[in-house]
Amino acid sequence: MKKLTVFTPAYNRAYCLSNCYESLKRQTSSEFIWLIIDDGSTDNTRELVDSWIEEGKVDIYYHYQENQGMHGAHNTAYRLITTELNVCIDSDDWMPDDAIEKILSFWDQYGSDQVSGIVGLDAFGDGKIVGTMLPEHAKRSTLLDLYQKHGVKGDKKLVYRSELTRKYPYPLFEGERYVGLAYKYYLIDLEYELLIMNEVICHVEYLPDGSSKNMLTQYVKNPKGFAFYRKELMKLPSVSTAFKYRQAIHYVSSSLISRNKHFIKESPSKLLTVFAIPLGATLYFYLSRKALTN
Repeated sequence: MKKLTVFTPAYNRAYCLSNCYESLKRQTSSEFIWLIIDDGSTDNTRELVDSWIEEGKVDIYYHYQENQGMHGAHNTAYRLITTELNVCIDSDDWMPDDAIEKILSFWDQYGSDQVSGIVGLDAFGDGKIVGTMLPEHAKRSTLLDLYQKHGVKGDKKLVYRSELTRKYPYPLFEGERYVGLAYKYYLIDLEYELLIMNEVICHVEYLPDGSSKNMLTQYVKNPKGFAFYRKELMKLPSVSTAFKYRQAIHYVSSSLISRNKHFIKESPSKLLTVFAIPLGATLYFYLSRKALTN
């Protein structure tokens, strides 16, 4: 039985999805499944994937659903995955030719039910690491500690045990399409650490229509999802007061956008939220003006 599922959420990304497919065809190990979650595409994604399935070069499973946003696609993927491990490779990204082999070899050597999975590196198309390398002196760490204590910067690639990613489904808010994916990762952090693998396992390309490039629009259009995410980060037990205060500022801003009059009462850090109101309101007005000009 195959041990790893590569899953790819896709919404109208037929024009770039072939880069990911070609990289999976070139893998030095075929011991993986490619699960494509078509999140309501209206382009020719289905026809394109059908042609790849007919080629028989990669073990592909295709699932279509009405549009729910990235986090909704992740919910569906985690529900469908049956392998021990999984990794998300976005529709505009691709994997080095030996990435699958490196992941499986590393897990066979060091993996166990005492860790949540593996954290590896993202790199740009030219090979430059996104952000910083992972700490060389550490073998394991939670994701939050990598950024808060070890000073790691930039996106990193996460390979998780599937039984853990099935926990903590992302909430769906009517009319909205975004909840921060790290919500789940930080909750898993409370139980386990990740194995650190300083190897590039994904090449990324931040396209103009990708979520990373459109975060301002996401922020304004999905205030309940953003408020939920910030509220959950304020609950984390091992973070500094300064970290929680930053989350409170964004929580206030998102609550004002969604016109939630009860945001102080609903906050897990009520005093910090009160202190965050001036900066949160300033951020709200800035975002409101910015959204009008975009």
